[in-house]
Amino acid sequence: KAWGLLVLLVVLLLGLTRFAVLFNAQTGEFTSALAARDEPRFWEAIEVCLGLVVVAVPMYALYYYVRDTLGLHWRRWLTNRFLASYFSDRSFYELNALAAIDNPDQRIAEDINTFTQRSLFFLLIFIGSILQLVAFSTVLWSISRVLVYFLVVYTVAGTLITVLVFGRVMIRINFQQLRREADFRFSLVRVRENAESIAFYRGEAQELKQIRRRFTMAFNNYKRLIRNQFGLNLFQQAFSLLTVVIPSAIIAESVLSGELEVGRAVQAAGAFAAVLSAISVVIENFESLSRFAAGVERLDTLAGVLS
Repeated sequence: KAWGLLVLLVVLLLGLTRFAVLFNAQTGEFTSALAARDEPRFWEAIEVCLGLVVVAVPMYALYYYVRDTLGLHWRRWLTNRFLASYFSDRSFYELNALAAIDNPDQRIAEDINTFTQRSLFFLLIFIGSILQLVAFSTVLWSISRVLVYFLVVYTVAGTLITVLVFGRVMIRINFQQLRREADFRFSLVRVRENAESIAFYRGEAQELKQIRRRFTMAFNNYKRLIRNQFGLNLFQQAFSLLTVVIPSAIIAESVLSGELEVGRAVQAAGAFAAVLSAISVVIENFESLSRFAAGVERLDTLAGVLS
């Protein structure tokens, strides 16, 4: 059943990619019709666009429904496997003596959920990016080869800067943040479970001190994360906004000379944005990828100890 749902997702991605290509072509078509003041051509393109929308909207809704359903069932399967290992051979007791495995409860309850949902999310993003790259590259190549050459160089440079400058630091800080947040939450749970003993021995001050210390560690680590995220956001926004201006500048001469229709220029801009999004998937999703990588590392450590 799971493999069937995954195949269905890929088929839906193929359909949505085809829709994106056709819709981009029709956008250029009715723009050219407006520029040429060709009314029949304009309304024909609008009718085709509306027909495409009617077909695509249910496909989008079904795509997200199938994706989330598959993620939910995957979480149940993986959670049951971890729980079986956790309660076999007194592993739950022996883990208390391992300093490397902090908060196994959080890893099972939250990290598995994050892992299954984000794994599907990134898998489908990468598959969709490949399909989008193949589909729109041919469109862009037919309009402007210079745009294609520029796109490759620009994206490769951007990806290398993102990974080499921000990569390891962001993953390490996100890993520490998951640990700090879990420690803080566990200290609160501990107070609730031992409320009677703490009240009897008047240990409120000591417990409050411990909780505040753990919260301060989570707070300070998150400040580091925000500072590093600021630099990444600066780069991402500059990288993204420049792509709005540069393609127009590259093909402006062809449009102004009459060699290229205005609609074709609009189509080229849409294809450029689609190919750029497909190639720069690491840059656009790096913050989420770094958090995901940190969660995977925590799950992998736990799985290695339980196996």
